[in-house]
Amino acid sequence: MEDIEVLKKELEVQTRQAEDRLNQLKYLQADFDNFRKWYEKEKGVITTLANEQLIKDLLVILDDFERALPAIEQEKNKEGMQMVYNNLQKILSGYGLEPIECIGKKFDPNSHEALCMERCGEETGTVLEDLGKGYRLKSKVIRPSKVKIAEHVMDDTGEDNG
Repeated sequence: MEDIEVLKKELEVQTRQAEDRLNQLKYLQADFDNFRKWYEKEKGVITTLANEQLIKDLLVILDDFERALPAIEQEKNKEGMQMVYNNLQKILSGYGLEPIECIGKKFDPNSHEALCMERCGEETGTVLEDLGKGYRLKSKVIRPSKVKIAEHVMDDTGEDNG
């Protein structure tokens, strides 16, 4: 009888140990799964950052195209340059690049760089002109728009002087 009691107690101890080991294994498995998810996210961030520098370098070429296209006089040359420009724009937008739309919007120091102000009838802080196109890569501003903003002016009678 004593042998059976000893064996039962030993079985209980072994069962508790097995349950503890199983719980430890489950925690390790969950930790590993969390690590794997974190690693995948970090890998995406690193890839985006690597693409960011390449895209910043290519923006210079995009700017050159925008300035050169109006100056081209021969229609065939202009069509070819327009095709190259459109393809470059399409490729960059495929990587998440998008221009910052700013004209008529409220000045945002996170997206805009104010170069000058103009006195007019528009509400103060409204973007009047885009002097240098800005871009976002995914949701991050990689180059702010260089803008002219409004400074609201009223005449002596309190009426708009715009």
